[in-house]
Amino acid sequence: MNKDQIKGRVEEAKGKVKEIAGKAVGNARVEAEGGIEQIAGKVQKTYGDAKNEAGKSR
Repeated sequence: MNKDQIKGRVEEAKGKVKEIAGKAVGNARVEAEGGIEQIAGKVQKTYGDAKNEAGKSR
């Protein structure tokens, strides 16, 4: 597991917490920010996955 995979998963988790908190308090902006953070985390994790696979094929 490389640092991009770890950072991506952490960002995904933070986004999920933020989204749930936004729903709980009725704040659509915080909820949307959480969703964006989740997507960014997934992208970073996917990048890390691809980077890891590329390193294996060398």
